[in-house]
Amino acid sequence: MDPVFERLVTELERPRPLTPQVLRHLSGTYGLGRDETGRFLDEELPRLSEEETDLALSSLFTPKLPDQAIFADLLGRGSLPASEWSAWVERLQSRPTFGCLVTEQGTRHGMALRTVTLERYVHRLRLEATVPLAVFDAIRASVPTPRRPVLLAIARRAAWTTPDRQQILLEFLANSSRESATSLDDAEALLALMESSEPESVEDVLARIPEWEAALKQQISLSRQPKPFFNLQVEELHGGGRDQRPADTQMVATKQRELAFLARLRTALAD
Repeated sequence: MDPVFERLVTELERPRPLTPQVLRHLSGTYGLGRDETGRFLDEELPRLSEEETDLALSSLFTPKLPDQAIFADLLGRGSLPASEWSAWVERLQSRPTFGCLVTEQGTRHGMALRTVTLERYVHRLRLEATVPLAVFDAIRASVPTPRRPVLLAIARRAAWTTPDRQQILLEFLANSSRESATSLDDAEALLALMESSEPESVEDVLARIPEWEAALKQQISLSRQPKPFFNLQVEELHGGGRDQRPADTQMVATKQRELAFLARLRTALAD
């Protein structure tokens, strides 16, 4: 497990730019101006409680799917039991492990990562999970090497808890992996669907696709319609009865992509 631990250190210590979400939290909670952020990171952040530290940095140190993919690739079908996590966190802290936060101005600020941050990162990597053997073999057999880490990370998520749910992923892999332009996006979309709607089987997915499509089409239709005004003066500024406000094109485009994914999913699962 030494390569996994070494990669943990590398990932935790890589520079992390402060996101708008973090900056809003710091501004709203501590009244910081943009030119005060660097001083706060150096002088005040180390003095915060564990809870305050977690609130401030949680979004930066919560692993996303690409982070999980790094470790899924290293582990293969292996796993790190949850019973060993506390020892790993203690080992990371005793080094110590230093985070690197980058302000909007590009200045870097180092800090020894505290237990709450290390626990958040380690506990959310799904190190305890494994990949069903049939799914693992399917990924190795049909997925090009550059795309395997993300597929392995998806396969390690808790969505595939039963053989029937695993069959959904197996059918998807068998019929979609050759389409390199869309397969990774579709795999992530399938994971999101599994985690949000929790279908039980291939048959369940196919039966529910028309319902999901109808809901998306309604959302697209509503997004294209002018939103009601609640103030006559504002309505006049936008052309009165000739509403000149642009439609929510980003929302429409997102829903159209989801519709196209459902069509591809139907084809993949029906084959």
